[in-house]
Amino acid sequence: MPIMYNTGEWFKVRPDYYRKVELATPDWPLDLDLEYMWVEVAPYGGPLAVTRDPTKLVPVKGTARPMIRIFDTTGREMGHILWNHGKLIAMGWSDMEELICIQENATVFVYDMFGREKESYSIGDEASVTKIVEGKVFQSSAGTGVAVMTTSGRVFLKQNSSKTERKLPDIPNSSINCSCWEIVSEGRNSYCLLGRDREVIKLFPGETVGTITANLFEKPHERIIKISMSYNHQHLALYTNTGLLWLGSVDMRQKYCEFDTGRKDMPLQMEWIMNSDNSEADAVVISYPSYLLIVNRNADRSDFPYDPVMFLVAEMDGVRIITQSSHEIIQRLPKCVENIFAVNSQEPASYLFEAQKKFEEKSYKSDEYLSMCREKIDLAVSECIEAASYEFCPETQKSLLRTAYFGKGFIRNHNPDEYMRIMRILRVLNTLRHERIAMPITFKQFSHLNTEVILSRLVFRKHYAIAIQVAKHLNLPESWILEHWAYHKVMNDPNDTEVARKITEKFKNPSVEGISFCNIASKAHQAGRDDLAIKLLELESRASLHVPLLLKMRKFDRAVGSATQSGDTELITQVLLEMKMHMMLSNLHMTIRDHPLALNIYKKIMRESNRAGLYGIYNTEDDQKAIAEYHFQNAIETEGLESNLSMIGNAYAQGRCTLEAELCADTSRLIKLQKTLSTKYNVSVNGLSIHETIQELLLIGELKEAGRIRSDFKVPDRRFWWLRILTLSSQHKWEELDKLAKSKKSPIGYDPFVEVCLKQDNVMEARKYIPRCRDNRRVIWYMRANLFNEAVDSAFEQRDVHSLFELQKNQAIVNNGTLLSKVCDCIAMLEGK
Repeated sequence: MPIMYNTGEWFKVRPDYYRKVELATPDWPLDLDLEYMWVEVAPYGGPLAVTRDPTKLVPVKGTARPMIRIFDTTGREMGHILWNHGKLIAMGWSDMEELICIQENATVFVYDMFGREKESYSIGDEASVTKIVEGKVFQSSAGTGVAVMTTSGRVFLKQNSSKTERKLPDIPNSSINCSCWEIVSEGRNSYCLLGRDREVIKLFPGETVGTITANLFEKPHERIIKISMSYNHQHLALYTNTGLLWLGSVDMRQKYCEFDTGRKDMPLQMEWIMNSDNSEADAVVISYPSYLLIVNRNADRSDFPYDPVMFLVAEMDGVRIITQSSHEIIQRLPKCVENIFAVNSQEPASYLFEAQKKFEEKSYKSDEYLSMCREKIDLAVSECIEAASYEFCPETQKSLLRTAYFGKGFIRNHNPDEYMRIMRILRVLNTLRHERIAMPITFKQFSHLNTEVILSRLVFRKHYAIAIQVAKHLNLPESWILEHWAYHKVMNDPNDTEVARKITEKFKNPSVEGISFCNIASKAHQAGRDDLAIKLLELESRASLHVPLLLKMRKFDRAVGSATQSGDTELITQVLLEMKMHMMLSNLHMTIRDHPLALNIYKKIMRESNRAGLYGIYNTEDDQKAIAEYHFQNAIETEGLESNLSMIGNAYAQGRCTLEAELCADTSRLIKLQKTLSTKYNVSVNGLSIHETIQELLLIGELKEAGRIRSDFKVPDRRFWWLRILTLSSQHKWEELDKLAKSKKSPIGYDPFVEVCLKQDNVMEARKYIPRCRDNRRVIWYMRANLFNEAVDSAFEQRDVHSLFELQKNQAIVNNGTLLSKVCDCIAMLEGK
């Protein structure tokens, strides 16, 4: 059915439709004439770099010094660069909207969009010596790269500023000059294609010499003068001096078509038109002075008269055309748009669109159109939503979204998420396309860049309010945008109090999360505004963030106070170490003495690094206990404990540490006693504990001496008995052990006697002591001694059915029929009772 709506700028290059969409008209300064200019345009609606074209005679206006001026797409000047370097060979834009300038000596300069220099680097010594004749800026998965051709015909390639340059292979028969060249990226690899006479040369890294491909054209020609690569680096276009155009794959194995343009003049530019709804390219745009030609794979054409000077910008879904008086984009018409608006379209989306229009007119025909698409109304609604995303005109977007809204009312359980998502994105896109923002990107470009990149570009252009509104609209965090706004305030507003007040007001909003005042304070400190930095740091509640900056600013008193309040020992240690490096010790002590936690940690640090300084602190504070510990540690390390014990004990006594003082006295007595024993019995007991000293005496049979030491040092009976039992068993003195057991009631019971006997594998000795053990332990000891018959009798006597059941499971008893029968009988008797 015929629907003449929004189709005025459509044109057909069989079999596909294309369209020209007019973007915001640029308003260039009066002194800028693009006819005499060299223009490089950033993709994704980015800025333009403009400078005088050195190949043209330009009427000089103003300064004669070379200048690069940077504009947005509406003609508003954003910045400029006074070029005071060598001869400029090439310019281009990075994927971060940075202007890359290549000069003759192979030095590359990088500027932001406001003309501020960011960095510079060289492409290599060999390239700088032989000089540059041409340069290219290209994109790859590794980032933005630079390629240059030297006067000697060598090509050098640098994938990005951080990678080393690579020299591509030699050009075969390099005495013949190349007429054109282009860089191709495949994944992380990039190579060069050169046009020379009637052949194409491929220079791939790692090869020794380039490979030649010839006889691509069927018709006669003299040389290839232009090479163009598609945006996705999958398709290749070649143009000859006789006006022949060759289209094919980038590897030149597949030829799409060969077309005679019929023109003998040199084309200005040649770019592929990428499709909007997929990643293919079906046509190229060729610009001539005052003329534009479009040719597709099927060798069909369409042409337009144009301004004398135009600049083509390859995009991922079309080609932008910038002239002195216009700014347009050429796209292959998305299929969903064609289905709705094409003349005589029979698609469901077209009927739904017409039904909605008739519904608004309150016409009965609305139901007739609706009946034609009711079976495929899901598809119709989806196409209307998709078509709205491709449109630039807000009125057309509204019409399509109204149609989708109308149609989804006839779909049961329709999910509106996609409808809401597209509507939100379109509001953002319309804002970005406004001449005040001047970022005319398409829906496909928006989806490719993602919202974080879009917001970053808005922030860099200082459109803070718009960026915050976009973030809110898309339910994204806005805190980092506010941080950038705060940076801008810090760098440009001289009133500290006013800046702190404005930042506080903005950041106190409860919806703003993740704000770090420290980052802003750091910027203030870098700008030499320490008073403002301190005011901002007072707003930061996280000590781990603001204390490092206070240290950097040498505000040590504030830093130690904040760190102590946080209770973070690692942070306090960091502060103390920094203070120790930059302060006199007397000043440091005065600063930290009011902060007990910091003082204690400082003492620990000094204890590990500078003990002499630590002693001075203890004396100043009259801390006798700490002085005693200090002397004790020194005595241990210098092996002079005996001579220092009295001094240590006195210090403990003065510090009212009675227990420690008594221990010092006992230790002194023990050391003297050990010296006497070593001399008297010819045994080494020096440095042993009381326990070990008694054990050594028992081993050599000095029971009386051991008993005397036990009394003097108040060793408990239980410990002394254990020592005797262990000593006698280790020496296999079983009779002595038996006498000890019978001498008096054991303070530790008789389980230790059984245990040491079994440890020495003496079951017969163990059998003596088991009957004297507690009732609940006898069965266990009999089982450990493998005396199963006695274990059964003991369990039966104690009426311990549980132990009998455990015995019944024992493998040794299971294998012994007599014992097993006895156990079963005992169990039966006990259960019977």
